[in-house]
Formats: sequence, C-alpha cells, structure tokens
Amino acid sequence: MVKNEEIRKIQFTGKSSYIISLPKSWINELGLKRGDQITIKKQNTALQLIPSKNLTNYTNCEDAVFEIQNDDEESVIRKIISLYFIGFKIITIKPTIGRLKPAQRNIIKETVKRMLIGAEITADSTSGIVIQVLVNSLGLSIDNAFKRMTHLAKSMLTDILLALKETNLDLANEVIKTDDEVDRFGFYIIRQLKIAIQNEQVLIDMKFNARNCLGYRVITKNIERTGDHVVLIAEELIRFKKSIQKPIYYKIKEMAEFALYLIDQSCLSLFKKDFNHADYTIDNTSKIIQHERIVLDETNTITDNEEIYFIRKIIEHIKRIAEYAEDIAEIVLNINIENVLKPKE
Repeated sequence: MVKNEEIRKIQFTGKSSYIISLPKSWINELGLKRGDQITIKKQNTALQLIPSKNLTNYTNCEDAVFEIQNDDEESVIRKIISLYFIGFKIITIKPTIGRLKPAQRNIIKETVKRMLIGAEITADSTSGIVIQVLVNSLGLSIDNAFKRMTHLAKSMLTDILLALKETNLDLANEVIKTDDEVDRFGFYIIRQLKIAIQNEQVLIDMKFNARNCLGYRVITKNIERTGDHVVLIAEELIRFKKSIQKPIYYKIKEMAEFALYLIDQSCLSLFKKDFNHADYTIDNTSKIIQHERIVLDETNTITDNEEIYFIRKIIEHIKRIAEYAEDIAEIVLNINIENVLKPKE
C-alpha cells in the first residue's frame, strides 16, 4: 500500500538550486515518468506539486460512440445525457445500418441545444453526428451554476403564481419551457462533480471534498425536482383552464412565498457553510403545514369538486417544494457538522 506522507531532506545543488527526491511508488502510481513536468505552487507556508498533465486533463480523453436504429427518442436522449454526465469530450452517434433518419437527427440536435451546456455539434450528416463538449471544466463554477439554476427554479414558481392569478395559459407554457434551463444547469453540475470526484486536483481547485460532491449532487436533484413540481402546477392550470377565487388564490400565494423563503434560506446556509442557519431553516419548515391548513379551510366554501381537486393538487406541489428546502438544509448540516464541534484539548 502506498503511503500518502513521507519526510525527505532538501539538498543543495549547484549555486542557487535546492532539490528534493520523490518516492518511486508515488511516481508509478500517478503514471509519471522521467522527463514529465511538475508544476510547483507556493501557497503561504506550503508547497504544492502538481503533474502538469493534470492541470488540463480534467475530463475523459476517450471518445464515446454508440449506434441507433429504431431507438425511440427518449432512449436516444437518455444515452446522450448519460455520456455527458460521465465526462466524455466527444460523443458520436451512428446508425447501425443505413442512415440516420431526419427525426433522429433533429432530436439529437435539439437535445444538445436545449439540454447540454458547453456542447456543440461538430459534424452532422446522415452517416452520423458528432457532439463535442467544449466547456472548460472550471469556466463556470459549480456554485455559480447552482445559483443560476436556483434562480430559474424560483422564477418559475413566481411566474406560475402570476399565471394562476390571471389564468394565463401562455405564461404557464413558458414556465414549462423554463424547466429545460433548470435541467441544463443540473446536468452541467452533475458532469463537473463526476469529473471532480475522479481527479484530486479538480477537487482542490474547487475547494471541494468527496462529501461536498455527494451533498451537491443530492441538492442539485432537489432543485431539479422543485422545477418539476412547478411544471406540474402549470400543467394542472392548463387542464383546469379556470380562475381560482381571489381569497383562496392569495392564501395559496402566501404558502408559495413561504416555500420560496425556505428555498432561499437553505441555499443561503449552503453558500455561507452555516450549520446554525441550516438548523434554523429546518425548524421553520414545519410552518408550511399551517399554510396548508389555511388554504384547505378556505376550500370549505367551494362546491365545485373539480376546483377543490385543482387547489389540493397545487398546495400538494407547493408543500413538496418546501420539503425539498428542508432536505437541502439537512445536507448542509451534514457537510458542515465539523464547524460546530469543539476542538480537542
């Protein structure tokens, strides 16, 4: 087993240089050889040695090739997204026999454009399509991507409230389309986390550790699901096609705004790395039940069963969004528990 720490003496050579030897086992483990370059960084009172190839080799160098024939559209989309997640730089899609159908080419191009940040079509013909991921792995930080993703999910909830107030079906459809943008950032974050977990230098540059990666993966999924529940509200409105009584609407709006507040507070605790703030957010989450009861009490005056069902579905989705905020806060607790421990004497 290779040790992760050794003590070596600094030696003087020539007139102005110092040298230090490195354990052979470390060199072998990292796949280095004589003549390879090492980048040395001075960090306050420490020195960091990084194989130069690791500074740029953040993603898989391998290409991925898969064939399709009569695959349905959803299956093709899932394969492309999975390979994007894994970290491949180049993804080639070919027909098993014959040529790609126009519908297949269109869905592939639409998927790249609509769902994959940093991906471009570099070759497009009936014999195959090549997707290249050009994004620099550190060009858009995970924190910034997550902030954009959260902002979009919150704006979806704000917009659907307005759509409910005005019975605005066009706005409801726009909300549904916005969910693709939320998913785009989610896919990007998952890709970056996967790359980081396989490359220690990327983790160092991100100031992450393996536990952060796992936590962010679950948190990202919770924001994706927040957007999904807003989409479900939009779809209910499109089906119902009727306005909600104003007194009930305003109670629903108060409930949704409280759910937004919880999302804000849980994400704030994440960025501040604040255990106590996350704990406070979890304590407050239970208040969503009070908002739910208030809305349900208002429905006692309604005689239209379809409207009652519509309202119940809306508050069910809003309640679930609040629960996702609680889930995020719980993950923040797990990531930052050491911050509240007393130092050993």
